Parts: sequence; structure tokens; C-alpha cells
Amino acid sequence: MAGGRLAVVLFNLGGPDSPEAVQPFLFNLFNDPAIIGAPSIVRWPLAQLLSRRRAPVAKAIYEEMGGRSPIVPLTQQQSAALEKALGASGEWSEVKCFVAMRYWHPRAADVAREVAGFAPDQVVLLPLYPQFSTTTSGSSLREWKTAAAKAGLGAPSAAVCCHPLEKDFVAAHRDLLRQAIDAAGGPEDVRVLFSAHGLPKKIVANGDPYEWQVEETTKAVVAALGIAGLDWVNCYQSRVGPLEWIGPTTDNEIQRAGADGKKIVLVPIAFVSEHSETLVELDIEYKALAEEAGVETYIRVPALGCAPAYIESLATVALDAAKRSQGTCPDGAEGRFCPQTFTRCALAQTI
Repeated sequence: MAGGRLAVVLFNLGGPDSPEAVQPFLFNLFNDPAIIGAPSIVRWPLAQLLSRRRAPVAKAIYEEMGGRSPIVPLTQQQSAALEKALGASGEWSEVKCFVAMRYWHPRAADVAREVAGFAPDQVVLLPLYPQFSTTTSGSSLREWKTAAAKAGLGAPSAAVCCHPLEKDFVAAHRDLLRQAIDAAGGPEDVRVLFSAHGLPKKIVANGDPYEWQVEETTKAVVAALGIAGLDWVNCYQSRVGPLEWIGPTTDNEIQRAGADGKKIVLVPIAFVSEHSETLVELDIEYKALAEEAGVETYIRVPALGCAPAYIESLATVALDAAKRSQGTCPDGAEGRFCPQTFTRCALAQTI
């Protein structure tokens, strides 16, 4: 027999919906204690300063995409596809999916009120970050906890902290990568760059599992692809600020591939929808860099978007979380997915 009413909240970064929204979007980003850990009395003016300085560069980036980020409409498409898949499962009598963005509209406070109005029997919190980080999923889930309490949302909730090895998620990447390798003429002379958004080294050194999870995803995709001797590397993009970030960097790996006479197939391994880091950084800036480096072929694999296997993976993890009724992480070999050395994984967070 089907259960009652299930609400699933999809979380993502968000993006400005007009040129005027760029600076306040950046302020919200820099004012997040998960991004800048200084006390609020320091963080607030620093966020004001950084958002003013960064806004002209960011506006130019968004101009390449028509003056706004596409992430909200694309996430709404994923939400609609997931709602259909969950409804077809027959496990719940009614399913409704909601979209909440961390740094721009629709924000958690408004969405929490909408969810409360739906009066669900169960809530599943589903960050669209396959790999957990305190700076992404952790930040969104903490904001949601506050918003849900203010909205009087009393239904039990469970969170999908991460799903870096879910079989359909891996299969969706595998299938898109295989198509790109075929388009490059086969794996000979191809180097696959698995590019993810970077993080400052100090965040990872403090026990954040993101880098480890990204590299576990990559290994799983390469294994599923089954191409013996495939030339591949993990790399990281989007570095900003003076801190030292995890590496190697994507731009350095593009230059190295050019020096080695390699074709490039680039996979956005941690991005599930198109936005500035894919449509501008990868498709325009890094493509130009590849041409300068003498790369003969540069193919960028699409983000997963609404690929059927990816939507199926989201349905699987959402339904599994609903069965848990509470908590953030399904049990792994050590009682959680990440090894115990990662002291800032989802289970170690107050969410």
C-alpha cells in the first residue's frame, strides 16, 4: 500500500536572475559562514567588499549567458522529472518536489513555507551535489533546518547527504562519456579530464570529504566504462582568492595535454546542471586555452541534466532516504559512507 504525502526538496547553489542580482547574489555567497568562516562582525563587511569587487567580472560572465544564470529553470526541469519518477514508483500516494537555492531565489525560507502548506507526512532533503562538502550540501541543509523550524514544518525529514557511487548516477556519467570518446574518434590519443569545482586546501585538511568523494566517483565511472589503459586525471577548476586550493588545476591539465599531443574529453564530474562554470568557464575560457595549447580536439561532456539514468538515481536515493525517516547518511561499512578520518562528513555535522 502506498504511503502518504512525500515532499522532496532539491537544493542547489542558485544564480542571479538579472544583472542587478549579481552583486547581492555574491554577497549572499561570501556572507555564508561555510564559505568565509570569520565571525559575522568581520564576515559581513568583508562580503560587502568582495561582492563589490567581484561583481563586474561576474556580470561579464553572466552576459555570456544572456545576463542571467540558467540554473533555476534547469533545476526545475530536474524537479519535474524526479516528481514524475517518484509518482510512478507507487510508493507514496502523493509526491511533490520543491526547489530551494542557497544564495538566490527561491530561498529556503520561502520554500519551507510552501512545503509546510503541502502538509507532507515525510520530507526528503536532496542536495544536488553528488559529493558532500560542508560548503555546499552542509551549508544548504543547515539553512533549511532553521527555515523549516520557522515555518513550523513538523513532518519527519531525512537528508541525502551524498550519492557519489550510486549505480545509476555512475551509469549516467559513463554513458555520456562513452559518447564523447566515440565523437573524439575513440580512446587512442585521448586524455579524459574529470573536472570538479575546487576547494581551498585548508577545508579539505580540516576533514571535509569532498575531494575524496569526487575521486571515488571518477574511479567508479572509469571502471564502469571498461576501457583498458584509458588516460585520465582528476582536476579542479574555479579557483578564486589568495588561498592555496586542491589540485591539479584544470587549466594546467589542459596545457599539459596540449604539450603531450593529447585530445581532450572533459567531464564536469561534480556538476549536474549547466551554469557559469560549464557554459562559460569550460566551454569558452578553457576551450580557448586548449586551442592556445595546441589541443587538436576538445570535447566537453554535458552535465547530467535530465538524463534518464540520473533522474532514476535521484529517485532511488530519495526513496531510500524516505524509508529512513530521519538522519543524513545511509550506513556504510563503518556505519557511514565516508571513512572515519573525514571528521566533517555529514554525520559529523549538526544538521
